[in-house]
Amino acid sequence: SDLGGVMLKRWLAVMAVLMFSVTAAAEDPKARLSDEEYEELITLLDESFELLEGLITGLSGEQWNFKQNPDRWSVGECAEHIVRSETLLFEAALQAMANDPDPGWEEKTAGKTDLIRQVMPNRRPMGQGGATAPFEIRPSEKWGRAKLFEEYYKIRGKVRAYVETLPRDTEVKNQIQVHPFPVFGDLTAHDWLIYVPLHTVRHSRQIIEVKEDPNFPKN
Repeated sequence: SDLGGVMLKRWLAVMAVLMFSVTAAAEDPKARLSDEEYEELITLLDESFELLEGLITGLSGEQWNFKQNPDRWSVGECAEHIVRSETLLFEAALQAMANDPDPGWEEKTAGKTDLIRQVMPNRRPMGQGGATAPFEIRPSEKWGRAKLFEEYYKIRGKVRAYVETLPRDTEVKNQIQVHPFPVFGDLTAHDWLIYVPLHTVRHSRQIIEVKEDPNFPKN
C-alpha cells in the first residue's frame, strides 16, 4: 500500500540517521549504553510501533485474513508472529540481565549489534533465504484483531517502560543470553532489546508485501 511504503521509507530514513550517530560513538567499549544507543533504542521502539500499528489498523476481516497462497502468512498471522516473538525476545533480554556479567563479553559479542541492525530489518522479498520461525512463535491461535491489539499493546508497553525506566548507569552489554540460531550466538541484553523493534520492522515489510499483492481485497 502507498501508506505502508511511506511509513517504511520514513522508518528507513530515521534508521540511517541513528546508525550514523551510534557508529560514531561505538568506540567506547563500556558495558553501559551511550546516550546515542539509548536514543536509538527508544526511537526504534516508538517508530516500529507506529509502523505496525498503521499497517494493521482499519482493515476489514477479509483483508486481515487474506493469504497470497496457502504457504504465506496473512496480515493477521504476521502480526501474531510479531507479538509472540516480542514476548520471547523480551524474556531473553530479562534473562540476560539476570545472568552474571561475563568478563569476555566484548570478544564474544563483537559486531553482534551491528549484525542485528543489518540483518534483522532487511527482509528479502517473499522471505527468500530467511530462517523458519520456531514452532512456539508461529501463528496458531487465529487471534482476532481485538486480541492481537490487546496483546501487542501489552508487550510493547512492557518493553518500552523497561527501557525508559532503566537506570542510565546500568550495565547491559556484559550480560549474555545465547540465541538459538548459531549465526547470532552470544547476545547481550542490549542486543536482545534492539532485536525487538527491528524484528517488528522485518515482518512489517512482510505485511506490506501482502497488502501490495494484486489480489489483496480492496475493502
